[in-house]
Amino acid sequence: MSTEEPIRDDLAELLRRRLLTEDAARPTALEKRHGRGGRSARENVADLIDAGSWVEYGRYAVAAQRGRREAGDLIANTPADGLVAGTATVGGRPTAVLAYDYTVLAGTQGVFGHLKKDRMFELIERMRLPVVFFAEGGGGRPGDSDHPVVSSLQVRAFALWAKLSGTVPRIAIVNGSCFAGNAVIAGCADLIIATESASIGMGGPAMIAGGGLGSFAPEEVGPVAMQAPNGVIDLLVADEAAAVAATRTLLSYFESGPRSDWTAPDQRPLRDALPESGRRAYDVIPLIERLADAGSTTVLRERFAPELVTALARIEGRPLGVIANNTKHMAGTVTAEASDKAARFLQLCDAFGLPLLSLIDTPGYMVGPRHEAGALVRRASRLLVAGAALTVPTIAVVLRRAFGLGAQAMAFGSLHEPLLTVAWPGATLGPMGLEGAVRLALRRELEAIADDDEREARVRALTAQLHEHAQALNAAQLFELDDVVDPAETRALIARTLAAAGPPRASGRTVDTW
Repeated sequence: MSTEEPIRDDLAELLRRRLLTEDAARPTALEKRHGRGGRSARENVADLIDAGSWVEYGRYAVAAQRGRREAGDLIANTPADGLVAGTATVGGRPTAVLAYDYTVLAGTQGVFGHLKKDRMFELIERMRLPVVFFAEGGGGRPGDSDHPVVSSLQVRAFALWAKLSGTVPRIAIVNGSCFAGNAVIAGCADLIIATESASIGMGGPAMIAGGGLGSFAPEEVGPVAMQAPNGVIDLLVADEAAAVAATRTLLSYFESGPRSDWTAPDQRPLRDALPESGRRAYDVIPLIERLADAGSTTVLRERFAPELVTALARIEGRPLGVIANNTKHMAGTVTAEASDKAARFLQLCDAFGLPLLSLIDTPGYMVGPRHEAGALVRRASRLLVAGAALTVPTIAVVLRRAFGLGAQAMAFGSLHEPLLTVAWPGATLGPMGLEGAVRLALRRELEAIADDDEREARVRALTAQLHEHAQALNAAQLFELDDVVDPAETRALIARTLAAAGPPRASGRTVDTW
């Protein structure tokens, strides 16, 4: 429209009101936010989405506080009722984006914000849009006065959000304080990205104090030092800019079809990637990164149950999930925590049609009275149940050790369950750890040897004999394995098998929050 062309009064009023919803209309609030190292909701949305693709919903909503505040005050200070929401494209793919605005009443959840979420969640289901939700905020807002309520427990937003599980990928981003209802939004999401400054808790300081449970600063309630090691956070990043960049990466794994712009690392170093000694630990993450397309690997929940790695990656452009035992932590045993971590990851990949690759190097399940006290029987079994329920293509590679039920669980229940199960040349397999098998099977013979040194020498000799029997080539001769392969061939074999399997189908099943 030309600046000389006269503007009707109704359009002029619309343009004036639109300007009042933008950050520029509240310079003091924006300056305060920047002073604390944060960005506004609209700045985060603009950084995430493709330019020119934004369609906003509910921009003119204001806080439901007309009974105690002037309309002009609400328009000026509570734009969008503190929740920016709309659709856009991210990397060319249609996506829904919602962002609580911490500069508006501390990002709390207001009456119209809840109604806006209801509307958006229903549209998301109808349009099958992946969702990004910037969840920072203080939970429910007690100050809204226009709508009389007793409990507000009839609000539908949380049920609608939870019902999206398995339907569309949902990524929550948390920066700063995220408590109560805001934390539930994050907790129901499929993936949580958090910044170093995040604090995530089911109740914030006010709720804790109100319950007579003491006085705490926001930074003391669910800081990342707690929530990363305990598994709440999937991906920890430095700040909001890094969170947005990570979100773009995570969304890309859920795109349909393979990418064409991939490059392959040199696979020959895999031949020497493992220590020659079976007792030496190594970091499995660089191995995953070499098997995958260059720069395509994202490790999730890295600080939680580090004895098992879960990662998203690509091989020849195809996105897939990877689980791998990490011998640098607890020798790569399958613990209760590792089982929880892996089982939930299998559900996530299956729900959205991501094939799964398992890299096996484990002495089996962790055992002992201390671990049984943590419900090991039930939790360890989760991995077997989750593996048996998979509908996506699976591949297993025995890197070095595959012993006992823990190794079977890592192979999705059986060495013959995956579409392809191969081993590297130095791998050994057995129904349990080799030394333990010797001590158990020959207990009476060993007890008859009075000299301790002689007894242990006998154990070592028998274990060495059993080690020879347990070699991967021997297992392959009995067709327990599909093949024993040159490590440098592994990537190509994975790619060919996935190509033969055809496009994977998303199961659409609900994904556990844990």
